[in-house]
Amino acid sequence: MRKLAGRTLLVLLTVALGIQLVPYGRAHANPPVVQEPVWDSARTRQLFMVACADCHSNETKWLWYSSVAPVSWLVARHVQEGREHFNVSEWSGANESGEEAAESVMNGSMPSWDYTLMHPEARLSAAETKELVAGLVATFGGEGGEGGEGGEGGEGAHDDDEDGGENQTKGGPDY
Repeated sequence: MRKLAGRTLLVLLTVALGIQLVPYGRAHANPPVVQEPVWDSARTRQLFMVACADCHSNETKWLWYSSVAPVSWLVARHVQEGREHFNVSEWSGANESGEEAAESVMNGSMPSWDYTLMHPEARLSAAETKELVAGLVATFGGEGGEGGEGGEGGEGAHDDDEDGGENQTKGGPDY
């Protein structure tokens, strides 16, 4: 019995080391930020960057575990799918799923449970969630919001922002 347990452990260790040789999930270069949307406020952008940006922008923070298979495969897939579906770093000015982003946050499907497991800072309070949803609706449109397309009003159009427009980095918003 002890011999079987030892062999099983050796096989598992060999497999764990062997899968590190699979090249998928370790390319961690972030593409450049092309343009962000015109955020309704610096606070909306701040909440978005905390809870959503790792998967929905080109400003992903690649933590140590994102280089260790098989977790690296999951992280790479999440980021790839998130960027394909809704990417604030390559905002072209169309709605581009902005309303859907607000709905996903409102119904609790975003941020995903596995993301918040490893990123406790992304667990927004009820008040922060409400604030983010309202900001996303104001920025991108949706139920009860005017929102709109990126570029409306141009850079620095938010003179009342607390940061004086500094949230318009790298040519505008990231969505």
